[in-house]
Amino acid sequence: MSTTNAVDDLELEVRTYADRFQQLVNNVERVIHGKTREIRLAFLCMLAQGHLLIEDVPGTGKTSLARALAESVDGTLTRIQFTPDLLPTDVTGVQIFNQSNSEFEFHPGAVFANVVLADEINRASPKTQSSLLEVMEEYQVTVDGVPRPVPNPFLVVATQNPVEHDGTYALPEAQIDRFMMRLSLGYPSAVAEIDIIDSAPAGRTRVDVEPVLSTEEVRQMARVADLIYISPAVRQYIVSIVRATRELPELRLGVSPRGSIALGRTARALAAANGRPFVTADDVKDLTESVLAHRMLLKPEAEFEGINSLELLRAVLQEIPTPKERVER
Repeated sequence: MSTTNAVDDLELEVRTYADRFQQLVNNVERVIHGKTREIRLAFLCMLAQGHLLIEDVPGTGKTSLARALAESVDGTLTRIQFTPDLLPTDVTGVQIFNQSNSEFEFHPGAVFANVVLADEINRASPKTQSSLLEVMEEYQVTVDGVPRPVPNPFLVVATQNPVEHDGTYALPEAQIDRFMMRLSLGYPSAVAEIDIIDSAPAGRTRVDVEPVLSTEEVRQMARVADLIYISPAVRQYIVSIVRATRELPELRLGVSPRGSIALGRTARALAAANGRPFVTADDVKDLTESVLAHRMLLKPEAEFEGINSLELLRAVLQEIPTPKERVER
């Protein structure tokens, strides 16, 4: 196949990707009102094969969003209510001895689904939280030395309440770094809240969402996102942003190389969603806060002074020169 034909084929696949992406967003907007950007970010996270951390107060639609994501792609959903007495085997699964055949049988845990809602993840013990480390990174669970792959697509949507700290365990840095994005839904606008009241079903607390794509179509979209071109200049731009965070005196820990990878992958997914076969600096800027801010750990004195990671990132973006929009393929 010639280079010209390959480029034409990719552009056609990107247009299909963009159409399907908009179908997904429109479908979820039927139940999550006034949160178009947050819905787009959630699907970008799925298509970039990452995981999502939602920090928000109760009642803002975190569970509804996770359910709508799974139902829109005709995928399976499990919900794990993280509590202090939750065991790691409840999450990953366990081998149980079957007396009828004198053999051990594996009983899958809750992570064996396309979308796993880890509700109030910071309420479980560190030992139980760590049961997600392997599956979030390697998309498999190892029980008694046997690796078992989870379904594809696979997305962990974890929630935590940022204003409630009694009876909680802070997520370790290694786990926070495994979340591709962190976002907050926030309260809806007045207009959106009126729509929520009007559309709330009588006697029920949820509305079913009809699937608009299959899991195979989602896997195909993820493969298309992997083919999106990132120029050397934009790659250098990503690295410059990440490396600048490691030199900030207000931080005790800057962004890891995993953050560079996540920013590149999500930028590819966003470019395709915008109908382009290449990434621009604006794609990177648009995602920087959602992808990088939660990976930056402030020094105690910086927190005391009221400094936050978003302000630091915005300052970094202002200081680093934006590469010229030029695509060389």
